Amino acid sequence: MSTANKTSKKIVIAIDGFSSCGKSTFAKAIAARLGYIFIDTGAMYRAVTLYALQQGAIRSGIVDEDAVVALLGDVEITFRFNPKRGASDIYVNGDLAEDKIRSIEVSNCVSGVSSIREVREKLVAMQQQMGRDRGVVMDGRDIGTVVFPDAELKIYMTADARVRAERRYAELKAKGDDVTLDEILENVISRDNADMTRTISPLRRADDAVELDNSYMSVEEQMAWFMERYEQVINE
Repeated sequence: MSTANKTSKKIVIAIDGFSSCGKSTFAKAIAARLGYIFIDTGAMYRAVTLYALQQGAIRSGIVDEDAVVALLGDVEITFRFNPKRGASDIYVNGDLAEDKIRSIEVSNCVSGVSSIREVREKLVAMQQQMGRDRGVVMDGRDIGTVVFPDAELKIYMTADARVRAERRYAELKAKGDDVTLDEILENVISRDNADMTRTISPLRRADDAVELDNSYMSVEEQMAWFMERYEQVINE
C-alpha cells in the first residue's frame, strides 16, 4: 500500500479495559499522534452519574434506576476542545464538569448507573454517531464488543489492581482530595467486579482484541507497542 493510501485510511481504534489503567491517557496520546478524534466514553457515563447525584436520583450511594432513566431526556453531554490541555473537556448541560466527574463519589456510583439498560442504549447511540466517519479513538468498557464490534483495531488494557489504585490515589491527592489508598483500592476492586458481572454489556475482552498489560510500562513503551500493531492493521 502506498504512503498516500496509508495516511488517508481512517480506522476505528477501540480501547477497552479496567478502571484506572490509563485508557484515556493512552487514547488521547494515540489520537494526538494520528490526528484522530478522541472520545472518552467513560466520561460520558460519569457525566450521567454526576447529573443523577445533583438531581437526587442517587442518595447515600444508592442508585434509583427509575429516577435516573427519567432524567435521561434532560441531560445533554458535549465535548469542547481545551487548547490549554490539548484535549476536550466534558460539559453537562453547558456546565464544565471535567473535574467534577472524577470525584470519588462519582467513581463509587458510576458502575450502578452504567449498568442501567436505558443509559447504555442512549450513550451507545451517541458514541456510534460520533464515530460514524471513522478516524476515532474511543475508550471504555464495551467499545470493541458492543459500540464498534467492527473496529479495525481493538485493544484490551489491564494492569495490577494495586498499581491502578496507586495511580488513581496520586491523581486525586494532586487535586487536593481527602482520600486514602485503601479506599481507592477497594473502589478499584469493586468496580472491576461490577463491570465484569453486570448483565448489560459486561467488560470482557473481544475475541479479536490484543491485550496490553501496562502495569510496569512507560508511556513511551506503550506508544511503541501501539504503533507496531497500528502499522500492521494499516498495511493489511
